[in-house]
Amino acid sequence: MTTPLFQHGTLALLVPGLLDGTLTMADLLTHGDTGIGTGEGLDGELIILAGVPYQIDSTGRVNHVPDDFTLPFANSHFAAFTPLLTATHRDRRDLQAAVLAQTHSANTFFALRLTGTFTALTTRAVPKSARPYQSLAATAKRQSVFSRERTTGTLLSYYAPQVFDGVAVGGFHSHFLAADHAFGGHVLDFATFSGDVAFQQFDRLEQQLPTQNQAFMTHDFSHDAILDDIHHAEN
Repeated sequence: MTTPLFQHGTLALLVPGLLDGTLTMADLLTHGDTGIGTGEGLDGELIILAGVPYQIDSTGRVNHVPDDFTLPFANSHFAAFTPLLTATHRDRRDLQAAVLAQTHSANTFFALRLTGTFTALTTRAVPKSARPYQSLAATAKRQSVFSRERTTGTLLSYYAPQVFDGVAVGGFHSHFLAADHAFGGHVLDFATFSGDVAFQQFDRLEQQLPTQNQAFMTHDFSHDAILDDIHHAEN
């Protein structure tokens, strides 16, 4: 039996700047011990590993996330990864293609956990913004970009089928935390990876929408360039 993937909010709601925190970290952790997300006002990039939540803020600092920290968007699940393959100097696109070919999972949700050494790893984090929030495209222009020529740590990816593009990222959405907790963030790219790749399949998406948030409930998404803005911000 597979475990469900829990998702609070959608990436689409970030596009027009619906950035209120509508779920606490304490609540998110009841749905999983592993995950990614962002804070209210796009306050940094989050990664949860072994039940411990971390925030990489716009200065590059890695912080522990308190229970009352709120999020507009997050994924989480209970880890039950199985070994998939061992990589040696595999580039990002080649590795992703190998995962899809081996798992036959392009039309499903799944998680990947890469543990090992990365070269030319580039990440980003966004500074927290305040109300009235700007659009995702405008906020993303203020992002901080970080890079390491060589670093060891854990990259956590969630993969969503293309038919769910907008609800999530169609394809791979990845966050990273270095083993020494001195570097991390939303992954923009890396050159090569050497280490262990673990895989976890999902047959259910548990989608939670912020129905108590008036801004979300009254917004007209038909005027937003949802997919274009998501893809530009993610890459």
